Amino acid sequence: MTDHSPKTALVTGASRGIGAAIAERLAADGFAVVVNYAGNEEAASDVVARIEAKGGRAVAARADVADPTQVAQLFDRAEAAFGVPDVLVASAGIMQLASLAESSDDLFDRTIATNLKGTFNTLREAARRMKDGGRIMTLSSSVVGAKLPSYGVYAATKAAVEVMGDILSKELRGRNITVNSVAPGPTATALFLDGKTDAQIEALSKANPLQRLGQPEDIANTVSFLAGHDGGWINGQTLRANGGMV
Repeated sequence: MTDHSPKTALVTGASRGIGAAIAERLAADGFAVVVNYAGNEEAASDVVARIEAKGGRAVAARADVADPTQVAQLFDRAEAAFGVPDVLVASAGIMQLASLAESSDDLFDRTIATNLKGTFNTLREAARRMKDGGRIMTLSSSVVGAKLPSYGVYAATKAAVEVMGDILSKELRGRNITVNSVAPGPTATALFLDGKTDAQIEALSKANPLQRLGQPEDIANTVSFLAGHDGGWINGQTLRANGGMV
């Protein structure tokens, strides 16, 4: 950010995995953090406790990002706790893999509701409320570039998120608000590991030239850069944080 006054970050889907790592990193960077969660209150409270144990400020706030009313209330909660968010990280997402032929209507509808509509709801609210000079980041996925089988529905939502953010960056002209996407590659979180065999995980871990899975902290470091002073000239872009996979 561009000055040294207290700043607030709202991180959706921050109770575990990449979202939790982002929340903790932004708190270490000096942001007061609103830790959003959909259902796991205990996990969100643990993130808050870890932040507070290191001298940071954080609150947990429940909201299903697929529900626009709950998203509006989430921003109300953030504003009441720490002020209008200066940074939004829309990291809430779900992933269920299946070929298109085997993808059910329920799989499609749930993935669209959380990944696409949920991001739309949070971006819209941020565009309406955020003060000039803010930072908005969405979480995409490097599978948009890799185009791996069984990721069709998931990757489609993430491609849409990238384009929506790019357009928002232009719509916010004159307000000095940047909008970017961060696109992780295979990252060692439950979201990625669940349902995969050891052989699949091993193959994906070797897919990039650095020959390892990403860690949640790798993605949090990228978000930290975009949220900080040095990231202020990056706008309307997707940063593929994937070790060179694609």
